[in-house]
Amino acid sequence: MDTAPDSRTAAWAPRPGETALALFGGLAILLLAALADPAGRLLLGVAALGLFVLAAADLLLRPRLAADPTGVQVRTLISRHRLPWSAIQRVEIDEHTRYGLTSRTLELESGELLVILGKRTLGADPRDVADTLARIRYAAG
Repeated sequence: MDTAPDSRTAAWAPRPGETALALFGGLAILLLAALADPAGRLLLGVAALGLFVLAAADLLLRPRLAADPTGVQVRTLISRHRLPWSAIQRVEIDEHTRYGLTSRTLELESGELLVILGKRTLGADPRDVADTLARIRYAAG
């Protein structure tokens, strides 16, 4: 999370280390593809492409979520939404436990729009993001 010194603005994006890992993982898989048979090359090439797309999205869609006293901005692969605080009906944490693993997502709802962001996308725990959003919203009045 990037928070400005006045604590009235904040932005969240995937952690740079995870983005670099996806990029280098894609490169490593491409190198392995050179040693594989034709079918293996195809499968490894698809896996590498997936990691490259993930890394590109991480780099191009920064920040994924930003908040200031006027509202929030959410960036996705196909759109960018600017939502004033008055338009946001719900900010919640959705938590599920399955097979002993707990997953948490941040849900922002505004009319017909439902935005769901996870820990990797935000680069921070969704509970901390929700707390910061509540603090910024409360400070905005």
